[in-house]
Amino acid sequence: METFLSLAPYIFSILTIFFFFQQINYLKKKRFAPGPNFVFPFIGNAISLVRNPTSFWDLQSAMAKSTDAGFSVNYIIGKFIVFIRSTELSHKIFANVRPDAFHLVGHPFGKKLFGEHNLIYMMGQEHKDLRRRIAPNFTPKALSTYTELQQYTILKHLKSWIDSPDSSTKPFPLRLLCRDMNLETSQNVFVGPYLSGESRKQFEVDYNFFNVGLMKLPIDLPGFAFRNARLAVSRLVKTLGVCAEDSKTKMKLGEEPTCLVDFWMQDTIREIEAAIEAGEKQPPHTSSIEIGGHLFDFLFASQDASTSSLLWAVALLDSHPDVLSKVRSEVAGIWSPESDKLITSEQLREMRYTEAVAREVIRYRAPATMVPHIAGEDFPLTEDYTIPKGTIVFPSVYESSFQGFTEPDQFDPDRFMEDRQEDRIYKRNYMAFGAGPHQCVGQRYAINHLVLFIAMFTSLFDFKRERSDGCDEISYVPTICPRDDCKVVMSLRCRRFPCLS
Repeated sequence: METFLSLAPYIFSILTIFFFFQQINYLKKKRFAPGPNFVFPFIGNAISLVRNPTSFWDLQSAMAKSTDAGFSVNYIIGKFIVFIRSTELSHKIFANVRPDAFHLVGHPFGKKLFGEHNLIYMMGQEHKDLRRRIAPNFTPKALSTYTELQQYTILKHLKSWIDSPDSSTKPFPLRLLCRDMNLETSQNVFVGPYLSGESRKQFEVDYNFFNVGLMKLPIDLPGFAFRNARLAVSRLVKTLGVCAEDSKTKMKLGEEPTCLVDFWMQDTIREIEAAIEAGEKQPPHTSSIEIGGHLFDFLFASQDASTSSLLWAVALLDSHPDVLSKVRSEVAGIWSPESDKLITSEQLREMRYTEAVAREVIRYRAPATMVPHIAGEDFPLTEDYTIPKGTIVFPSVYESSFQGFTEPDQFDPDRFMEDRQEDRIYKRNYMAFGAGPHQCVGQRYAINHLVLFIAMFTSLFDFKRERSDGCDEISYVPTICPRDDCKVVMSLRCRRFPCLS
């Protein structure tokens, strides 16, 4: 004890010097940029970010608005960060994803979670080659196949919701129900028959570990949620790799594709066989384990973002009865649940107003509000400010969605109809699917899924949301959702539920 007391002044002095130099380093990077002038050593403002992400990012936005800079700064877990509010500056980040500028990370600690060799970390020709291989997954024929799988899964889950004994009397939250529905939809669409039985159950357990760990501090030690998430990702990738191998076997037999991985493996097999005939080594990105990693990227990109959009669609339709009435009228003129038939691809294209609603939901509440990048080198963001190397940069697609558009704070699907075409006029501000070389390749699939859900949910059910103070406030889980998880009471509005085999 005496030894410690004698050393205490020295320890205190060392810590004081360390904290002082860390603060000086932060201010040197900050310069004139809007942001806090003092940050706690090492942890920075991580506690406020974890406790209330909405307030944290609202404050960053307010600081960015306080000057004409279009951005603000902060410090979290030893990392200097830059929050981008300006649409033009966000495009500058998205357009400069390359080794000597910005590296897309998808999540501040994404490389620890996903590994370093997945799609979101690729750049240049390697990235272009992989996107070329992915393109056949989203042709009209492929999307038509997915449309059927999406509807069967949506209807299965909607029936389970309405079969609940309290569904018409007691409000229940939709978030976890939508999440489970979307996870099964992704499984059915991406790997279809190749994931079944115990492997499907374990898949769902592991994905839940991953989901929980996304929002936790990156403590990679046994017993911590982040470690559980990282190990779960490894297991998920291996499982999806087995699915890819099984698909290769099936496609070699010349069978018709029944899910996304089948469409992918058709061309992959041809490439592998051509390489073998030419005496060359197997082409890159064609091994089953690599494809498993890319399939997980798809799952991550579609799962939580889609859940967010479904919840906001229900919430916004409930609070805008005029929009709900127009959706029901359009859908009723094209498809009836009592027909016992699925919505065809042709009918889906006819639902133009319903698609406008879907696009406005995505604009008004962009699911993934920010797309983190890391500065690989010092980068001149403006004439006066250079982003230091190693900075985590957060271009805000959410903020861009409220810039340029006519009365952007209003939920107004008509803005995307033919007579106004704000999706074309303000295309640069509509960045919910990203921009530049890493723009989402599956955006048509995502919009189809939201349109199908809206069409079926509103046709099958009368629903009323339980409104409470703050229920529409944004909660990060990790994409944005209504704070109350969208609690509703539902009743069947048609004579019977579709009985599709």
